[in-house]
Amino acid sequence: EVLALLLLLTSPLLRGLALQLHSAVTGSYIPGTHSIAFVNCLNEQIARDIARAIMDKKLAAYVNILPKSSALYFWKGELEESTEILLLVKTRTSKIGELSNYVRSIHPFEIPEIISLPIEQGNPLYLKWIEENVPRD
Repeated sequence: EVLALLLLLTSPLLRGLALQLHSAVTGSYIPGTHSIAFVNCLNEQIARDIARAIMDKKLAAYVNILPKSSALYFWKGELEESTEILLLVKTRTSKIGELSNYVRSIHPFEIPEIISLPIEQGNPLYLKWIEENVPRD
């Protein structure tokens, strides 16, 4: 039994299926099933275009476009300062790879910021709504 459990937990595909089954049976949220991705954009127009493209591809259930903020960062050895618009993208964790690849393909930055954090807990109805609005792989 222990060996079967270890195999189950070490195989990403089997682990994912086990978690889906557990969630379906218990009705409970499995921490990390969904994520928030952060994407930086040069200006509001680019942010809106990228947000709409993400939504059109059904790679997210919800995208916030946060107002302009100041940013400091190193680029090619120099300290830079600029303004940017930040997208907060709510999606399934299983979609993060596809989301990242797609955003990189349409983003004007040489190295856009695309990072994500798992959602550990939240309003169960909201998390279910994300689930319903982002198709499975």
